[in-house]
Amino acid sequence: MRSARRLIPPVVCACLLLAGCKSTSLGTSTPSESGGPGATASGAAGAGRAIATGEGPQKHYAVQQQPAAGSCHYRYENGEPLEDPKCTPGAISPAVTQANLTSTICRKGGYTSGVRPSAYVTGKEKKLNAASYDYTGSMSEAEYDHLISLQLGGDPNDYRNLWVEPADPGHKSSQGVNNKKDPVETKLHTAVCAGRVTLAAAQQAIVTDWTTALSRLHLQ
Repeated sequence: MRSARRLIPPVVCACLLLAGCKSTSLGTSTPSESGGPGATASGAAGAGRAIATGEGPQKHYAVQQQPAAGSCHYRYENGEPLEDPKCTPGAISPAVTQANLTSTICRKGGYTSGVRPSAYVTGKEKKLNAASYDYTGSMSEAEYDHLISLQLGGDPNDYRNLWVEPADPGHKSSQGVNNKKDPVETKLHTAVCAGRVTLAAAQQAIVTDWTTALSRLHLQ
């Protein structure tokens, strides 16, 4: 055994060590490589990372598989609930681009109602996703939310773009869904359609942290 070890030149050992380090760095996954609810995106939320692209609007939507029960964990910023970036990194629709804003999300007459999945589909997904996040509160007070909203070109039914969003702090029971994220999305949509910010910038800001999206883009 000693003679066998002496036959391995030092340069070969160095190469093997370098190869090992390289394989570790290349093993980090990205959102676009996500193969299903069990896959995770590396790193912190947003921070300039690539956003996955979903299948876009469908004529008939199917109930999507959700991350494993209890595998997702809420974060909080000034008391406001944020999604788990490993479970809900966001996904954009290939049907909405900077070049076709006037015929999609910025068109007169609206866009979202024509691409939104049915309540039958989202109702089933909401229950499954609540289990993913271990959410045990009132379902009527929580929103099954598109992280990147439909009015910002978010994918309509990709599991990576949907999460059960708990009610805001101080929210009174029996008031239904009323989250502070919604007006942020509307302001971003207005800014995109007015040409004040790009679609990509708005999408990136919302997946990074919706509570800071407006200030990040100097819209506040």
